Amino acid sequence: MITLMLVAELTKRPVVTLGGEAVAQVKDTVFDASGGQITGFTLAGRGLLSGPLKQSLPWSGVHALGPDAVMIPSDDVLQARDAVVDRGEADTGQVRGARVLSDGGLELGTVLDAVVESGVSGRVAGFEIATTEAMGRHERRAFLPVHGQLAMTGDTLVIPAGLAGQAVDDLDALTAAWHRGRAAGETELRKGHER
Repeated sequence: MITLMLVAELTKRPVVTLGGEAVAQVKDTVFDASGGQITGFTLAGRGLLSGPLKQSLPWSGVHALGPDAVMIPSDDVLQARDAVVDRGEADTGQVRGARVLSDGGLELGTVLDAVVESGVSGRVAGFEIATTEAMGRHERRAFLPVHGQLAMTGDTLVIPAGLAGQAVDDLDALTAAWHRGRAAGETELRKGHER
């Protein structure tokens, strides 16, 4: 079953081959916010005093993102760090700390973290934000689902205004809403095929 997890939870998660060899641990998650998907991971060595590795993991090399490890077919999928970073955050900016604006021009808050799907998609499912008065939840944490097109430029994430009304208070509520949305989407898809 696909679950949702905070990107911050991925830090220090082991990277393990399908043969069972732990080759690294996640240092940072690189993703394209406007594309709504993880593009890869920078890596660190295993162990308390290990530093960053020169190699990184592109999303194309991920077999599965699981609750306890990032699974890869083998260490042959690792690439130079710059090749992975240049595909993602370098051209879209840092997501954590970004201002969140509605497409109607209201400042809704600041991104605290991104929420991603487990499994093989690498899709961003939502964002955890510190809210502003515009959301009626001044200085509270809320989770916004991701539906539709996002725009990320520099230090600003622009979302459809309607998402503000779909904010929930915790990750469990976001997960439940996300599963309902997926089920509704699959129902609509089946209806379209039956016509």
